[in-house]
Amino acid sequence: MRLREWTCRVPWTIVIGALCLMLIGLTGIQRGDELSKAGTFFGRQTTWIAISIPAMLAATLIPYSRLRTYSYAVFAVSLLLLLAVYFFPAKNGAHRWIPLGFMNFQPSELAKIAYILALAHYLMYRQNYRRLTGLVVPFVLTLIPVGLILREPDLGTSLLFLPVLFAMLFAAGARLRHLATIAVLGLAMLPLLWLGMSAEQKSRVVTLFAQSDNGPTPKGDGYHLHQSKTVLGLGGIWGSEITGMAFDDPAAYHLPAGRTDFVFSLIGERWGLIGCLCVLLLYVVIFGRGLMIAAATREPFGRLIAVGIVALLATQTVINAGMTVGLMPITGMTLPLLSYGGSSLLSTCVAFGLLINIAIRPGYEVSPEPFRFGSS
Repeated sequence: MRLREWTCRVPWTIVIGALCLMLIGLTGIQRGDELSKAGTFFGRQTTWIAISIPAMLAATLIPYSRLRTYSYAVFAVSLLLLLAVYFFPAKNGAHRWIPLGFMNFQPSELAKIAYILALAHYLMYRQNYRRLTGLVVPFVLTLIPVGLILREPDLGTSLLFLPVLFAMLFAAGARLRHLATIAVLGLAMLPLLWLGMSAEQKSRVVTLFAQSDNGPTPKGDGYHLHQSKTVLGLGGIWGSEITGMAFDDPAAYHLPAGRTDFVFSLIGERWGLIGCLCVLLLYVVIFGRGLMIAAATREPFGRLIAVGIVALLATQTVINAGMTVGLMPITGMTLPLLSYGGSSLLSTCVAFGLLINIAIRPGYEVSPEPFRFGSS
């Protein structure tokens, strides 16, 4: 493909939006370093951005269709890595990372992308998922990584797989009544899920319904949520960066995991409500452009990958932003492109690179028409 043709097909909305989000994230991380008075997260995140942007570019170079051949193998490797975490010492009570010396690699980040590739490979050109029994294999394919990630334990990441599955099944042509039946059955199984949750996971759910803005500062998970809303509220409409407002009580600014899971609160403190709305608008524009790429792609493997990536990152965004304001349980989930974290940023940039890859190679149908079925 010629350079001029390549640049014309690149979805610059996604590229520019992603770069803007990374820069905004840096301002929030820098604010966290300032409040902690001893942080070095800003410099390390800058390094990861310098690594992740070339990774995004690299993900656009090889035609995505070639990944189909290796999709099942990559998925199998990701599952093995999810098992490998138990051969290394736990960190903060969880087996989520594999130490590589220069970084702690989180296999669940690879598993998210590998799962989308494998599921897209399985669903393309099939029609058996038009029957209720045909949904069994896709759900089994989903439950394997979900079960392994829940054992780490990592409730937040495990919550991302089912929305991705439903979105990809819908895009592939599964019947709405079958998906609705599965959703109802899933809701009916919530009591069993509750019984299987750890005490810490149950505490986070209880905290969501027991939160109160009055009275003494709560402890445990309630403290995280209380501080998140407090710091977010300190920014007001325009944020401390513009108004120059500061408060004398340093305890009000104490926010555990502020530069990772709760970076949205730091952005709200620094740039206010207007800054938060701008961030959410950027996400909406990016995800909307991603859906346009999926709709314009004539090749089923690429379309399903695009839908899966948008569903994955949109769900992650909603859950993270929701937990910072008390609308979702605290799950330990990063905010795409904004939160500090090498594995998270790298995998997100690779996902966006695949989305760009699909946009510049929309493909053509060479098999029976996918995604279009009669009423029977």
